[in-house]
Amino acid sequence: MPLLDSTIETTKSAAATLFTNATIITVDAERTIWLDGAILVNGDRIEAIGKTNSLLENPRSQSHSECKIVDCQGKIIIPGLINTHAHLGQSLLRGLAEDVPLHTWLCDSIWPLEANYEGEDGYVASRLTIAEMLKSGTTCFLEALLTHSSGFENAARAVDEMGIRGCLGKLVKVEGESTKFGMTDPRDRDISGMSITAALAAHERFHGTSNGRLQVWMAAGTPRGSDESSHKAIGDACSAHGIGLTMHCAEAPKDLTIYRESYGCSPVEFCSRTNLVSRDKKTVLAHMVNLDLDRDLPLLRAAGTTVAHNASSNCKLASGIAAVPEMLDAEVNVSLGTDGAPCANTYDMIQEMRVAALVHKGSRRDAAAITAEQVLAMATINGARALGLEKDIGSLEVGKKADFVVVDTSGLHCAPFDSRQVLEGGVDPVTVIVFSCSGADVDKVVVDGDLLVDSGDLVKFDERKIREDAQRAVRRIRNKTDTVQNRLKRKYC
Repeated sequence: MPLLDSTIETTKSAAATLFTNATIITVDAERTIWLDGAILVNGDRIEAIGKTNSLLENPRSQSHSECKIVDCQGKIIIPGLINTHAHLGQSLLRGLAEDVPLHTWLCDSIWPLEANYEGEDGYVASRLTIAEMLKSGTTCFLEALLTHSSGFENAARAVDEMGIRGCLGKLVKVEGESTKFGMTDPRDRDISGMSITAALAAHERFHGTSNGRLQVWMAAGTPRGSDESSHKAIGDACSAHGIGLTMHCAEAPKDLTIYRESYGCSPVEFCSRTNLVSRDKKTVLAHMVNLDLDRDLPLLRAAGTTVAHNASSNCKLASGIAAVPEMLDAEVNVSLGTDGAPCANTYDMIQEMRVAALVHKGSRRDAAAITAEQVLAMATINGARALGLEKDIGSLEVGKKADFVVVDTSGLHCAPFDSRQVLEGGVDPVTVIVFSCSGADVDKVVVDGDLLVDSGDLVKFDERKIREDAQRAVRRIRNKTDTVQNRLKRKYC
């Protein structure tokens, strides 16, 4: 196995960094794991991967005049985690809509609260979400539904400043898509800012900015009885302009009934005939819990569509459990997402991997229903494929972007893992990441070759200020909003 690929040309830099003495889980095509491995980063790219001793002695490492050495002894390096379904603006609403099903959650709490965002609230929320994602190992995300009140500019500003890689889904709403089933959305007062024209303008202004880290997608609203041609217009616009598309689809049990009664078809049949899914575009459909599997899985595979699995959110909102084992068997690309803080309470993708693995094992009564390796792939290379970024991110390979996470496994909850014993029948490092670790174990995070988290802390930003800004913003939003919140009866003293 070659240590270096001589076909890769990178710009020599005095700022090159060599991360040494780590267990490196590459998630490459061969699922290579380097024991006592090292990664040489030059600029924003991976220049070499191999054994620590070999890279320390290799002329390519020594050609850098001031190559910095970072000792990762006892740590595991994994590709940066890719969250393909997250809501930047919802971190402010964590804990404000508990123990209720999806449609009640939306109508009585989340939509009314989001409708009262103003000014920089969306920026404050985005910074909080991104800070949490970075600290727990996420290096790239897909914003699933960026509302007009949160402000697209607010989210773009946060992505630019904080160094993460982000695909921002600009919400495109169809008039009347919620009213037929009594789901009044107070955010619709801003519907003029949620048009195809507005999304195209955002794409023209922001796509490819932030040194290429920021992409602009469209986020289609969930069809709930609205005119079919309006949804097709969204799909056609994305095809015409080469824009990625994401949509919440078949999330709640009622949604399957809505597709059947309003459109006379299954969820993916609707998406196919409205051009929301097709081979000519990147489409990520989130949730996909309540499907007609016989009809829908072949269509998903044929269109090359990705399903973003949100195990924690689907369980908490009692939406059900997606048929992920069947999707994987049907060769559908399945990625992973945390959803938003009000329904999953965390943006921690390492925790999400664990939940995703366990929920299918338990519900199927099959310990092999989904393996740790499959879940890690869902959170990395499958997510990269979903976003059309697999040539640059999703696995650790020479020539790819230097997006990776260093995980500290020295805690008692990881013992007795010892990388020196792996070849002697010791603990598999993949299972340590998926089943033993959490975001709290993240030591370092690198995006585009830039160290953003070190020793578990943000390198460039004041975490205390991020938290205090969020507390002030949500206090004003709560005071302005008449919501029905389900609270347990407790005595507060």
